Amino acid sequence: MATTIFPRAPAHCEGAVSNGLQSIELFAGAGGLGLGFSLSGVGHKAVVEWSKHACETLRTNKRHGVEPIAHWPDVTEGDVRNFSFGGFEGLDMITGGPPCQPFSMGGKHRGFLDDRDMFPQAVRAVREVRPRAFVFENVRGLTRASFYNYFNYILLQLEYPSFEAKIGEEWLEHLARLEKHKTKGRKSEYHVVARLVNAANYGVPQKRERVFIVGFRADVHRPWTFPIETHSADALLREQWVTGEYWDKHKVAKRHRPERPAKMEKKLAALQEVDATTLPQPWQTVRDAIADLPDPEKKSSPLIQAHRFQPGARSYPGHTGSPLDEPAKALKAGDHGVPGGENMLRRPDGSVRYFTVRECARIQTFPDNFIFDGTWGEVMRQLGNAVPVKLAQHVAESVCEMLR
Repeated sequence: MATTIFPRAPAHCEGAVSNGLQSIELFAGAGGLGLGFSLSGVGHKAVVEWSKHACETLRTNKRHGVEPIAHWPDVTEGDVRNFSFGGFEGLDMITGGPPCQPFSMGGKHRGFLDDRDMFPQAVRAVREVRPRAFVFENVRGLTRASFYNYFNYILLQLEYPSFEAKIGEEWLEHLARLEKHKTKGRKSEYHVVARLVNAANYGVPQKRERVFIVGFRADVHRPWTFPIETHSADALLREQWVTGEYWDKHKVAKRHRPERPAKMEKKLAALQEVDATTLPQPWQTVRDAIADLPDPEKKSSPLIQAHRFQPGARSYPGHTGSPLDEPAKALKAGDHGVPGGENMLRRPDGSVRYFTVRECARIQTFPDNFIFDGTWGEVMRQLGNAVPVKLAQHVAESVCEMLR
C-alpha cells in the first residue's frame, strides 16, 4: 500500500502538549484509543498488541514520524498473557480494548467460553500495576442479557482486583465470592462505572455503540461522570429539514437530496419551535466526513493515501449500506476480515459502493496523515475493530482532568 500523505489533519487530531500523565496501552489494535489519549497529553510507557498487521501499522506510522505515534515506544508484538507488568507499578493509567469477538453482535457469542476473551488479562494488569485509573472499551454485545452475569463479574473483578480466583475455581464460584465480599461492606479498591455510549453523540460521523468501563483507584477522591454529549440527531434533523442549512453548506441541489423523512412531520414541526441555541451540535454525517474527497469510482487521486475504489459492493436485505446524509452505520471488521454492508456508502439514488480505506478512517476520525498497513481486507479489519479517535479523546480529556 502506498504511503503518500494527504496533507489534511482535522483540528481534533493536532498534537497535544504533555500533561505529565503516563499509561500502558493494551490491545492497541490500530491505535484509536491510544491516539485519543496521546492527543490529550498522555505519554505511553508501553504499547502491546498481538496482531502483526496492526503492529506493522503502528510501526509504519512511527517510522514516518506521524504525530503523536512518532513519540510512542516501539510496540510490543505478542500475547498480553506473556507480558510482564514489572516496573510499571503505580503508573497513572491502563487503557485498552480487550478483544471483542467473544461478545460481538456479529460473532459467535461465546463470551467467557471463548479463549479470545482478554478481560482476565485486563484485570491482571490492574491488579499488578495498581494504576490510578483505567479505561477499557468493548462492544455493545457485552451488555446483552445472556452476558449480564459475566459483565457483572468483570465489573466486580475490577472493583476488587486483588480478590483473585482460586486455582481451578469456576468463574461463577468466583463471582459468588466476590458478591459476598462486596456485601460484607469491604472497601472498594477501585470506583468503577460503565456506560454504553453512541459515538455519534460525540461528533463521530458514525452510529457506533460501545461500552466504556472506567475506574479510579479508591484514593483518588473526586467525583467523575462520563462526559456530556456534544452532538444530537435532533440538531441534524433541524438543519436538514427545518432550516436547510445542511444542504446549503454542502451546496446540494433539491433534486439531489434524499426524500424528506416520512412520518416525522410532528417532530419536525416541534423542532421548528426549538431555540437552536439550546441544542447540541448536529450529528456529523458521512457527507460531512468525506465531502472534500474525490469520488474514487470516478477519479483516482494518488496524492490521497489509501483512497482507491474497491469493486464488488452490492446491496441485499440487512446490508444496504450507510446513507450519505446520516452518520455511518458502525463499521465492522466482518467475519474473516471481509467487510459487510455496513462498510458501503449508499447514495440518495440508491446506488452503493464500498467506502475506501481513507473514507473509513475519516469515519473513525483518524487523522488523514495516518498510514494503514496491509491488504484492503486486513486494513478494513483494523478499522472495524478500532475505537473512534475523537470519542477516545473525549473520554481521555475527562479522565485526565480527574487525575491532574
